[in-house]
Amino acid sequence: MSEKRLKRKILKKKLFTKNRLVILNEDTFEEVFSLRLTLMNVFVVATVGALLIIFVTTYIIAFTPLREYIPGYASTKLKKDATELALKSDSLANALQKNEAYIASIKKVLTGDLEYAKFNKDSITSSELVTISEEDLQPSKADLKLREEVAREDKFNLFEKARPKSGIVLFPPIKGMVTEKFNPKIKHYAIDVAVAKNTAIKSILSGTVIFADWTPTTGNVVIIRHNNGFISVYKHAASVTVAQGDKVKTGEVIALAGSSGQESTGIHLHFELWKDGYPIDPSIFINFE
Repeated sequence: MSEKRLKRKILKKKLFTKNRLVILNEDTFEEVFSLRLTLMNVFVVATVGALLIIFVTTYIIAFTPLREYIPGYASTKLKKDATELALKSDSLANALQKNEAYIASIKKVLTGDLEYAKFNKDSITSSELVTISEEDLQPSKADLKLREEVAREDKFNLFEKARPKSGIVLFPPIKGMVTEKFNPKIKHYAIDVAVAKNTAIKSILSGTVIFADWTPTTGNVVIIRHNNGFISVYKHAASVTVAQGDKVKTGEVIALAGSSGQESTGIHLHFELWKDGYPIDPSIFINFE
């Protein structure tokens, strides 16, 4: 036990023994600076300094922009830009898929490689057969009461509001003699109309030109996208007067008729009408002669 106490005393004496740090002028040996120190003071100051350095470094890394200059740490702006780019890339991917599907549908319109579906003239939708029983045709008490009220009101109504009978009217793109009719059996999804050279070809509805250029097989072609899912195609034109992206109105001249393309057999307009990706017979809605 005495040896342990002796060692402790020696260690305590070393730690708390006062020493003096003196800085002297080398030439004159004049005392410039002196500091009274102990090993304990040096240990405490070094420990506090180390903790302070660790705290300051942690604060800089965690709460200040200076951490951007430390290797391995990314800047806040860089993370924000990366997040925005990731969102934009997802949006671009979705837009690209839609554009690819749209371009594929336009290619099918140009090549005519689509299934044919019959359309009803009034609703312009696929016709469906619906079975209706006689009981469904009998009016209910509420219907009879409503009919009586309407009859009494119409009794004193001198004027009747005009209502359109058709939801859409298609303008004839050209007038002439039909040389070949719509025939889906031979994949002729169009009406061929023979006309004089340089006859004006007009838009059937207002819309946006999505294609206006020359093709090897059908010459100058104009494709217009209209509302309600309509697409009109004008082939074998001698020249076009519109460009892709132009907005056209109903009856506006978009091209001049003429013989162009390898498959052209004379001066005529090859006109196609599409609805929701399906070809329909234009003669149902348009009188070409």
